[in-house]
Amino acid sequence: MIKNCLLFLLFTTTTSLSNAQDQTDILHYTFRLQLNDKNDSIFGTTTIRFIAPKQTQSISLDLQNINTSGKGMMVTRINDDSNSKEKIPFTHQNNKLVLNLTDYKRTNDTLQLNIFYKGIPADGLIISKNKYGNRTFFSDNWPDRAHYWLPCNDRPDDKASFEFLVTAPDHYQVISNGVLVEESNLKNNLKLTHWKEEISLPTKIMVIGVASFAVNYIGNVNDCIPVSSWVFPENKEAGFYDYAMAKDILNFYINYIGPYPYKKLANVQSKTIFGGMENAGAIFYHENSVVGHREEESLFAHEIVHQWFGDMASEQNFSHLWLSEGFATYLTHIYYETKYGTDEFRTRLITDRNEVIAYLKYADKPIVDSITPRRQLINTNNYARAGWVLHMLRNKVGDTIFHTIIQSYYESYKGKNAYTKDFQKVAEKISGQSLDSFFDQWLYSPDIPKLAINWKYNDKSKQILLTVTQKQQSAAFQFPLEIAWSSGNMPNTIQKLEISKKEETFTISAPAKPAQLIVDPYTKLLFEGILTETK
Repeated sequence: MIKNCLLFLLFTTTTSLSNAQDQTDILHYTFRLQLNDKNDSIFGTTTIRFIAPKQTQSISLDLQNINTSGKGMMVTRINDDSNSKEKIPFTHQNNKLVLNLTDYKRTNDTLQLNIFYKGIPADGLIISKNKYGNRTFFSDNWPDRAHYWLPCNDRPDDKASFEFLVTAPDHYQVISNGVLVEESNLKNNLKLTHWKEEISLPTKIMVIGVASFAVNYIGNVNDCIPVSSWVFPENKEAGFYDYAMAKDILNFYINYIGPYPYKKLANVQSKTIFGGMENAGAIFYHENSVVGHREEESLFAHEIVHQWFGDMASEQNFSHLWLSEGFATYLTHIYYETKYGTDEFRTRLITDRNEVIAYLKYADKPIVDSITPRRQLINTNNYARAGWVLHMLRNKVGDTIFHTIIQSYYESYKGKNAYTKDFQKVAEKISGQSLDSFFDQWLYSPDIPKLAINWKYNDKSKQILLTVTQKQQSAAFQFPLEIAWSSGNMPNTIQKLEISKKEETFTISAPAKPAQLIVDPYTKLLFEGILTETK
């Protein structure tokens, strides 16, 4: 996901789910939805298949109640999927739908129930007009907004397979995750579209897009993965050109990470409030992403790499969001490094470093953050700063080992959820290094190194005297610091200093006074610093 400047304002007006987590294990959702052009009401039937041991007295799902403005969902009945006469008692309060199973007759621990409901979505399913004035329906579930229109376990750690059966006016096309099972014309100018995803995914990336689209099938990657573009007809020529770059980007990440996990990649012009949203196999991009000049290459790379990190290998909870957004940020830089070279790569890193320095002037939170509300976690910490942590890890262990760490972590946690400690264990196993201090200081400290570096040249001893002082409030960081210097016609000399204390002084032999000193010449360290020559 790429953040949007409207995001923070929007999220302050919405309510967040309780941090309490129900332990119901949902195996599969079948979402049946009816949409219309007369109003914004939806009618839904959700079939849930889940595991509930016989001693389970009730289960709890997330579903938004009707609010004071009349928006929200109302459940009309719940019954057994195999016996419609078997009614399930329920309560629906405080955005929690609780199903009472006390008297429910069951033959095993796997149950399948139907939930019938209706209402006007307050969020999650965005029913509006696109920039051309045409009516559209786009789901936008991140981070926990699926429950505004779907009864579900709205959290990243409960993954389930799912399918959408959408009945809508027949002038619309419907895109979703998974593969197209059926598209049938019905009476009264309606159409049924059925998409099914067999891979278990979190609710944040279960989506539908319903609009008038122009569709272009770009071709297959690896002879088996169809890549397509879904754009508004009014800008289809520019859209088809812009979105076609997805094919080469997808191929790059398959080669860098491993096999693509889904059966298609649809790239969709949408009404997402984000710059882009990494919905598995059906990425939604903001509606102004079509310009005709392929200006959104970075956005496309970011969202496509999310198909592996964030979608398939997901964070256990949003405190560890960096495992999604930091990975997407840094692996986008690696794509640029491979395609455009080292200079472009370092330019992107410097831009990110400057963003981090500016951000930390008013924020004092670590990257792994269990305090900040989840809807405010779309911040510099989880993107640019977290990407820098991966860059420093790469410099610490070396390119080849880092690449293996990325591949091994994905292979270990695809289809699963991970904590930061899980990634650390993989990194330690592959590198053979203890990384406790590295992870502790870069991910759990609210600071980065703030360095005051003073130097002077002693002509008599032919030495540079250099003092490095760490000014940040937190404890001293441990890191290698590279200093480049040159004298006269001599080429640059690189001196690596191992920093571990709040203040340290080093002497560096130099035959003549340096014309200049450059701190971190190859852009390897996340820091804020001032270099001063003293007399």
